[in-house]
Amino acid sequence: MPALSRWASLPGPSVREAAFMYSTAVAVFLVILVAALQGSAPRESPLPYHIPLDPEGSLELSWNVSYTQEAIHFQLLVRRLKAGVLFGMSDRGELENADLVVLWTDGDTAYFADAWSDQKGQIHLDPQQDYQLLQVQRTPEGLTLLFKRPFGTCDPKDYLIEDGTVHLVYGILEEPFRSLEAINGSGLQTGLQRVQLLKPNIPEPELPSDACTMEVQAPNIQIPSQETTYWCYIKELPKGFSRHHIIKYEPIVTKGNEALVHHMEVFQCAPELDSVPHFSGPCDSKMKPDRLNYCRHVLAAWALGAKAFYYPEEAGLAFGGPGSSRYLRLEVHYHNPLVIEGRNDSSGIRLYYTAKLRRFNAGIMELGLVYTPVMAIPPRETAFILTGYCTDKCTQLALPPSGIHIFASQLHTHLTGRKVVTVLVRDGREWEIVNQDNHYSPHFQVLMVTLAFPQGDVLITSCTYNTEDRELATVGGFGILEEMCVNYVHYYPQTQLELCKSAVDAGFLQKYFHLINRFNNEDVCTCPQASVSQQFTSVPWNSFNRDVLKALYSFAPISMHCNKSSAVRFQGEWNLQPLPKVISTLEEPTPQCPTSQGQSPAGPTVVSIGGGKG
Repeated sequence: MPALSRWASLPGPSVREAAFMYSTAVAVFLVILVAALQGSAPRESPLPYHIPLDPEGSLELSWNVSYTQEAIHFQLLVRRLKAGVLFGMSDRGELENADLVVLWTDGDTAYFADAWSDQKGQIHLDPQQDYQLLQVQRTPEGLTLLFKRPFGTCDPKDYLIEDGTVHLVYGILEEPFRSLEAINGSGLQTGLQRVQLLKPNIPEPELPSDACTMEVQAPNIQIPSQETTYWCYIKELPKGFSRHHIIKYEPIVTKGNEALVHHMEVFQCAPELDSVPHFSGPCDSKMKPDRLNYCRHVLAAWALGAKAFYYPEEAGLAFGGPGSSRYLRLEVHYHNPLVIEGRNDSSGIRLYYTAKLRRFNAGIMELGLVYTPVMAIPPRETAFILTGYCTDKCTQLALPPSGIHIFASQLHTHLTGRKVVTVLVRDGREWEIVNQDNHYSPHFQVLMVTLAFPQGDVLITSCTYNTEDRELATVGGFGILEEMCVNYVHYYPQTQLELCKSAVDAGFLQKYFHLINRFNNEDVCTCPQASVSQQFTSVPWNSFNRDVLKALYSFAPISMHCNKSSAVRFQGEWNLQPLPKVISTLEEPTPQCPTSQGQSPAGPTVVSIGGGKG
């Protein structure tokens, strides 16, 4: 029997005999279980989404989403099965306090069960079995488990599957356990993977016959042997490349590197740059030309688990031609936690474009907070909220009378971001959630939406941060250790409005520094030559200073950045603007509980294999 699919050896007369008996027992178990459960499998259930769970690619997850059933079908491929596997979800990717399914053996019998882990990583059987096992099957690649689960179960031990980031966890069982409760996650080979499980149920539009493709790929680079690398590569469009519309893009991932290529983006450089030096290297390299910092206009973005991105049939993203840069910057994020060496890669993004321009130019607008240190998070905070505004004054002035149509949204913070939400407000009432991620992680994800946004509406973007592990205040800015709160919304028709963001008025922040200086009788530097970052560094972060800063951000007037693509503000007075009034908020949605548990058992799914005697 192939080593890729046999269980771990059990004690017996000899190692060879034990391995043979145990392998035979597992084969019998699989045949019985497949026969018993075959009728439960859904007919022709395609699983279009795939991700490797571990860096070595020994665990692979496929899934599909049924919005009518409000359930997900999962298929877990185990290429090198030992004594079992566990898989599940948790808030931040910890194996503690996780919602799990476990396949394990006690040496004689194999089991599959819905389980959960406590704060110490101890595994427990869930009395409400919401994961339904549908099929177990041996394939040439390994063992596959097919099972399903509702989005919400109303079980307090279960994870609520929502739009946005989901932190998947996994563990490898290398030896039998006498019971489920004997398993402790702290002693296992474990890991996590971040993904967007819920995918939009939007039909893929047909490509026009004249569609062309362009590959933006790093040229056979060697992935650095370190955990995290951002690789930058400059590509030049052909001379005389006329104006086109991008109508689709998709990933190109070098075979064998699927577990290492985490996300990729293609940016266009500023049109003012008449030339950009060719470069291929780490984005933080000292050899990186400064001009690459001016290549920030997003053309395409992809993350692990995502499929191709299609533009609506009536719109496309313009590139090429007069007023457009000929230089593109590819950025590839490699996640290499095992520090694998000697792996070459040519991953990138394939652009589909057409010379037959569509009715509307699509645009990308930035919402949220301005990149400025006046917005800061105190240290040792578990859930500090900062909020940015796109006000009715700006949208009334900068948007066409018919408004715009938002069709996609990408949320972004840096390392301390935990939750992000953008809400549309109309006449002072929260009207609709544009995008929300309650388990945010700073890795690219796109949500496809369909939303009409008229003149005069307000967009409010709030970010929740955790700075428990930091000793100093975290200020806003471009650096990875600084913070952002941004929503990139894709929309049409394109307008001149490219940035609709805010920050607290700088003068009111200075009043805050003077106040806490007097109240605390501390030497807080409020001298004119001190930067805002230096002032925040000198604040003694007691409860009073924290609460006053939080209050300041909730009532002080703001400075609005209602900016054109040229970075020039629209005409008007934008400083000392009042915060938009919100007189009613949306209620938190109540999770839908499944009406019936169907054929789910009250305990583990058990199949006797005759005591392992062959």
